[in-house]
Amino acid sequence: MSDRKQFIIVMLVAALFVSWLGWRGFEVISLNYALAEDETVANYPYQHRVVRVEGNTAIMTSLRSFETPTREALNAIFPSMGNLADTSREWQRAERELAQVQARAGDIILEQAGIDRIRWELDENWYHLSEMKTRQSARR
Repeated sequence: MSDRKQFIIVMLVAALFVSWLGWRGFEVISLNYALAEDETVANYPYQHRVVRVEGNTAIMTSLRSFETPTREALNAIFPSMGNLADTSREWQRAERELAQVQARAGDIILEQAGIDRIRWELDENWYHLSEMKTRQSARR
């Protein structure tokens, strides 16, 4: 095979790969746009979002995980609630609201074409940025 033919084949494969990456990026953007269109999800202090799509599974961010309890998530969102007991009505309402908003975000994504499952991942970046903002506020 000549150098010219090899070059054309390599460029064609590269173009297909770049197109595939672009489509995946567009898919994530459109899924996040669907979340932003929902008033309940968009107005919650923490913005659930799709970070990537693997096949028919959307990978979404969450503040909760097996290692990170709901209490830590809510303390990050609402620092003023840190002194409340787990049994307080305000605390229980905040737990329900977080669960409802996360479920609503998941339902919105599952309604989109091509998405059959959701996998939740802890949003470690959000916690890191939130901690940095808290430190900056404390310095001022």
